[in-house]
Amino acid sequence: MSAQTVPNAAALKVPGFWRRALGHRSFAIGAILTLLLLLAAALSLVWTPWSPYDVNMAAKLQPPSNAHWLGTDAYGRDVTSLLLVGARASILVGVIAVGIGLTVGTALGLLAAARRGWVEEAIMRFTDFSMAFPAILSAIMLTAVFGAGIVNAIVAIGIYNIPTFARITRASANTIWSREYVAAARACGKGPFAITMQHVLPNISAVLIVQITIRFAIAILAEAALSYLGLGTQPPQPSWGRMLSEAQTMMFQAPLLAVWPGMAIALAVLGLNLLGDGLRDLLDPRLARIR
Repeated sequence: MSAQTVPNAAALKVPGFWRRALGHRSFAIGAILTLLLLLAAALSLVWTPWSPYDVNMAAKLQPPSNAHWLGTDAYGRDVTSLLLVGARASILVGVIAVGIGLTVGTALGLLAAARRGWVEEAIMRFTDFSMAFPAILSAIMLTAVFGAGIVNAIVAIGIYNIPTFARITRASANTIWSREYVAAARACGKGPFAITMQHVLPNISAVLIVQITIRFAIAILAEAALSYLGLGTQPPQPSWGRMLSEAQTMMFQAPLLAVWPGMAIALAVLGLNLLGDGLRDLLDPRLARIR
């Protein structure tokens, strides 16, 4: 990324930014879908049509109706309630896993850019090593040692996010370190830590915001994949991935059981990706000048 293309967090405060954002198709659609995901998770905290934990075999595999808007699954549980509560698991895993990657990865990237030399080389080789263990492989290894569960899934996805944030932070920070105002700050006697906190981090925060939305989408997809394999969220806690796994044996009897969680995952990932793409376009100085 060149010095001219590093987004500036100050762009978020420019008059007219939100007017341009609402007029940006990708951002608007992504924001709406992401808001719906958050509202579904928030709503499930206070209300669901039925309890997602109650099994009623007499009501199993019912089609959509006034009583059960999206029907019931093989255990007679209300699919709408399962989807609403399943959104909580996806958001929980996404927030914590991305938080781990953001905190550790950003710190490593800032350190590499500030110290350079052997410190930067060591950190970059560590990220190379970490990228050899994708989320699913890491979860399998953790499961073999500690057993399956949502905590191990979060740790695995979090470790998977660290090298990405470290590399992006380092590349963006190196660009800021070459700027004239950073040289002026060094001439005034400011140390690497002060420069990093006062000049580097604020000027790369927009890059990190964009990356957070993208990695959040990947975390939701990874959580669904791990739950599908039985390595993520465990019963009786609802999960979109496990709903897909349970529906695969009933594709002919009740094909809609696979459609609803599949659509939920697709819309959540699509919304976050569109939101990230929109933010990238809006915060890019070159595109902002064109608009």
